[in-house]
Amino acid sequence: MKFNPSFAAIGVLLGAGVIIGAYQLGERGAESPAAERQASAAASPAPAKPQKDVALFPDAKPAKDAPRFSHFRVGNRNVKSICADGKYVWVGTSGGVIRYDTEQDDYVMFNNKNSGLLSNGIFHISRLDDRRMAIGTYGGGLALYDTVADKWEIINIPQGLADQFVYDVVKLDNGDVWIATWSGANLVHNGDFDNPDAWETFTVENTNGGLPNPWVYGVEKGANGDMWFATEDGLARYRNGKWKNWQHADGLGADYDVVKDAIEFKSDPGQASMHHAQQKTEQGLQNVKVAYNPNYVISMQVEKDGTVWAGTWGAGLARFKDGKWRNFTTRDGLPADHVFMLYLDPQQNLWIGTSRGLARYNRNNGTFSVKTMADGLYAENVFSMSDGQDGDLWIGSFGGVAHIEHGWGQ
Repeated sequence: MKFNPSFAAIGVLLGAGVIIGAYQLGERGAESPAAERQASAAASPAPAKPQKDVALFPDAKPAKDAPRFSHFRVGNRNVKSICADGKYVWVGTSGGVIRYDTEQDDYVMFNNKNSGLLSNGIFHISRLDDRRMAIGTYGGGLALYDTVADKWEIINIPQGLADQFVYDVVKLDNGDVWIATWSGANLVHNGDFDNPDAWETFTVENTNGGLPNPWVYGVEKGANGDMWFATEDGLARYRNGKWKNWQHADGLGADYDVVKDAIEFKSDPGQASMHHAQQKTEQGLQNVKVAYNPNYVISMQVEKDGTVWAGTWGAGLARFKDGKWRNFTTRDGLPADHVFMLYLDPQQNLWIGTSRGLARYNRNNGTFSVKTMADGLYAENVFSMSDGQDGDLWIGSFGGVAHIEHGWGQ
């Protein structure tokens, strides 16, 4: 059955942004100009019928050996999570979940009107086991979708969930499940959600500040059984029952003087939120009137050797390796210092999604290769990424998804 969301496959694109065809599903119209695809973009009006194979530039020729890419529009929404799972690509938006069938070129939209979801805001999607997808929502708890039985189960505060806002979910090899929420972190032993005795909750209070902030945006497995947590007030590690954390004073994030000229978001979050104002005061940043908080870890990845990467709010990309910090900023080749997403692909390449493009870290020389809309991105802001079949890349931005066929040859 097809639903009718604002999800559209827009354009078969070749080369450096040359549009040579368009194909759309659902209600949205043809692709808007590139400039309108940024964070302030609004969706276009809908045509009466889908259009296919519309030759916009019939004489255009793609660049030689350029990757082939397509765009999928989701409307005036962020794409915070993507999970490529076999023939399906699961797209988590601020308007629900889209399951796209890459073989049938068909899709289904799940939202709080036609499924078991309690909230349309989606932070996280991953495969939990052979049957179920784990979906972290904005205010609707953790949704488990049984793809075989087509049934939904909602895990929420009554079951033991620390908070109904779920940002990240990680399942370990032993079956344990860790959940990142806005009121701390949960550990569900053996993934036994229905057993109250299987639940543990870790907060700022019961860890004596080892977890430095209740707002936990990410959880990742590290080396030797370590667990790492990205919070609004630094990075935390849980090892053998003990907690430790790191903040800007320890080396996390670049100093303001290093990044101040590159910060593009000039509005001060501290002026709009007492919560953020308090954080700035605690760090002595009350005179900084732009979007900069080096303790605010938005994204995180941990490599097999234990190296931790942390994306910050305006303070660049931080690396913690062998007990030492190294920060990377626009001065080192990053496209921007607000790092929204970090992703390790199957070849262990590190991808960095920023407010001004997608970068890949070159390990051999410590530089960055940058991709922008000219290379196929839907928009310059990048919030999510996943590897599909045949090396394809799926990249989420505000308003849509870019599908890079066979990647960029890396």
